[in-house]
Amino acid sequence: MPKFIVDFFPNVANYWDIFLTALTATYQMFFIAGLITLLIGGAFGISLIVTKTDGIKPNRIIHFILEVITNVFRAVPFIILLIFLIPLTRSIAGTSIGVKGAVVPLVFGAVPFYTRQVETALADVNPGKIEAARSMGSSTLGIIFRVYLHEALPDLIRVTTITAISLIGLTTSAGAVGAGGIGSFAINYGQNLHYQDVVNLCVILLLIIVSLIQLLGNTLSKATTNKELFHK
Repeated sequence: MPKFIVDFFPNVANYWDIFLTALTATYQMFFIAGLITLLIGGAFGISLIVTKTDGIKPNRIIHFILEVITNVFRAVPFIILLIFLIPLTRSIAGTSIGVKGAVVPLVFGAVPFYTRQVETALADVNPGKIEAARSMGSSTLGIIFRVYLHEALPDLIRVTTITAISLIGLTTSAGAVGAGGIGSFAINYGQNLHYQDVVNLCVILLLIIVSLIQLLGNTLSKATTNKELFHK
């Protein structure tokens, strides 16, 4: 155990093993839910752009279904969503608590947000480049990967960064209903036991994590904007 923990956060030292377990749970929730959100939210966002009325592959039915799904789950506050999805979570994961029980509501909470972020990023792509690709005979997939994703890469990195930071907040909130992680540790061993140093450490840790994610996102976004990544 680091010496500064004992010096500045004495009550945390008494629950060090539990703290490490909570930290691991937060990482697992963030990684699993983040990967699923990246895949599903990205696919939904691309589909919304492609299937809209003036898109490269218009489809009113698919577009309408995706719009409804996205709007419905975005409208429900995450804490309420956690409770609402308990039956579904149990049927899918076999439990509504712990890391397994948190992943399902985390995905339902993060995917709609990321979907709209991706849609917004792709909507800013120059229509002229899309039309040029279509006139040269590019397929739908070709336009998606060679035009949309390529041109919007800096913006996609920015919105992914925003979503990742939002997901950190959701994983912390999930701790209030038995999901484990840093949020649960702060509530059970900080607030409930009146140990302010426990809460302070959790806040400091979250600030560090969020700052690192933001720094990484800014660096990658700047590199792709300047085309540095493509020249290496």
